[in-house]
Amino acid sequence: MPEDKKEAKQTYAYTPGLKIKEAMTVTKTRRLPIPGNVFVEEGDEVVTEKVVAETRVPGMPVVVPAIMKLGIMPESLPELMEKKLGEQVKEGEILARYNMFFGLVKRVLPSPIDGTVENISNVTGQIIVRGKEIPVSIDAYIPGKVVEVMPNEGVIIETSGAFIQGIFGIGGERRGQLRVVVDSPTAPITVELVTQEDKGKILVGGGVLTLEALRKAVDVGVAGIIVGGIDSGDLMEFMGSDIGVAITGEEEYGITLIVTEGFGQMAMHQKTFSIFKKYAGRDASINGTTQIRAGVIRPEVVIPHKDAVAETEEAALSEGMVPGTPLRIIRNPYFGAIGKLVSLPVELQKVESGSYVRVLEAELEDGSRVIVPRANVEIIEE
Repeated sequence: MPEDKKEAKQTYAYTPGLKIKEAMTVTKTRRLPIPGNVFVEEGDEVVTEKVVAETRVPGMPVVVPAIMKLGIMPESLPELMEKKLGEQVKEGEILARYNMFFGLVKRVLPSPIDGTVENISNVTGQIIVRGKEIPVSIDAYIPGKVVEVMPNEGVIIETSGAFIQGIFGIGGERRGQLRVVVDSPTAPITVELVTQEDKGKILVGGGVLTLEALRKAVDVGVAGIIVGGIDSGDLMEFMGSDIGVAITGEEEYGITLIVTEGFGQMAMHQKTFSIFKKYAGRDASINGTTQIRAGVIRPEVVIPHKDAVAETEEAALSEGMVPGTPLRIIRNPYFGAIGKLVSLPVELQKVESGSYVRVLEAELEDGSRVIVPRANVEIIEE
């Protein structure tokens, strides 16, 4: 195959990246961590809060050092037990009892937790009490139709609506009514814009979120915030730790935060902002879970609606990058910058690391043109 044809084939080897869709079919898999019971059937219509499946996770085991507490030899433990193997106990109930000196000295061993006696060892002299089973349920997350049931595992739910992905997020799944608190995609969310009436709502801002506004939102009970950017130092101060590089979403900060563009003063993408303005007042489901390594997971916003039919994927995105394709740069020095593809030079070019890589030319929103490695960008699906 001629070299130019090989290059042409490689040119179209891109995978669509960040999604900014006003109307599409959104499909969500809701799966239990271990087998359990599924409560809905294929074809059922469900609301956001509907519990679709439930299971019970075994409790944590607690090791009770009986020989130390009672002052006995390990082989004596079984005959001193007040509770049998497999018997349920309450916190504070006596597990074992030891009397010395004709009953003048009495020692008892209370259970540290509610649970079940799982093991009594005459070798180690330890008792293991397994905590109560923990019920785990999963709700629908989005309103829609159950299109598939996975027996004992979960379901797949489908709805139509807007679907917007962000760059970074913290906090897990939350729901609330959207309130756009600024007039433009460049305007910041400042502390005075957060009110007591925002409890349970999802606030949408523009260019940046201040630390004071974030803290007030938590105090008020705001469900989530969606904003173009945030200062990385402010975010680390809020979190009390460095920003992780593996996966987020399990944090317990009392709020879910989704950053759509990047760190610093960064205007929200105009189309993203216009979608939020259009659907202000609607209920939305958000998830800040982010994984930036292999198996990328992006924070997301789902705004269910039936205002338009789902969009079909554009030919350019199904093929890859072509001139005019909207893109976002995801590495420094242009991290978060948005633009469009101008050209895909054939020649390899040398980068700062000394490596020769394939690059592309992009025109940014301010009209400037930059050359960046192709691996440093992602397609924006509009």
